[in-house]
Amino acid sequence: MTESFYGDVLPGGKHWSLVMRRNQRLRLTDVEGGANVGMLFYNPANLLERYNAPDTLKCQHTFKLTVGHCLYSDMGRIFCSIVADTAGWHDTVCGASTKAMVAARWGEVSYQTHRNDWQQNGRDSFLVEAAKYGMSRRDLAANVNWFSKVATDDSGAMTFDASAAKAGASVELRFEMDTLVLFHTCPHPLDPSPIYPRKPVRFDVLEGAPAAADDACRLSAPENGRGFENNRLLNAGCC
Repeated sequence: MTESFYGDVLPGGKHWSLVMRRNQRLRLTDVEGGANVGMLFYNPANLLERYNAPDTLKCQHTFKLTVGHCLYSDMGRIFCSIVADTAGWHDTVCGASTKAMVAARWGEVSYQTHRNDWQQNGRDSFLVEAAKYGMSRRDLAANVNWFSKVATDDSGAMTFDASAAKAGASVELRFEMDTLVLFHTCPHPLDPSPIYPRKPVRFDVLEGAPAAADDACRLSAPENGRGFENNRLLNAGCC
């Protein structure tokens, strides 16, 4: 296993951000089981370019994300590819929890009363991290929820599988372009836990090689080949 040159454990209910460089890898590990990692992606050279969940799903004809899938920007480029995954199912449909959701499910707990044990939510966590780069509410988009499995029945009703996220499960992302990453460990919007879940996640940044011509992510869907070509033009300075 490649050694991490930067990593840490982010406690449950917290947030962070960093810039990933092209070809670097980000490995996320569910430390205890039951984790959720909400994540958004932006082009640090042009913050108007950001993650596009609908294109990511329709280009690859999928509802869930797992190994072999690519995560698209709204300009037809690929932020990152999923090159390893022991969890097997990640949600990019349900969005982020809000202050109202958290208060309704687990009660009103503020920083003023509970300090670092207060109950943060996904949307406000994204806003705090986005503000560090001059962004605001208008810049938020539909996000990924790593380690969270949400299935649908024949009527389209969504069900959160609380047993899906296992301790030690990991997912590894290879970045195909420089990418600003915002992420949090706040609860999934559909998490039915009777108490506010504080599940830590380990993140590690690794060096890596670029995708080869026969790379599985490049070849897993016809649109992915076009996405990689758009990345090639960007990295060559043509776009």
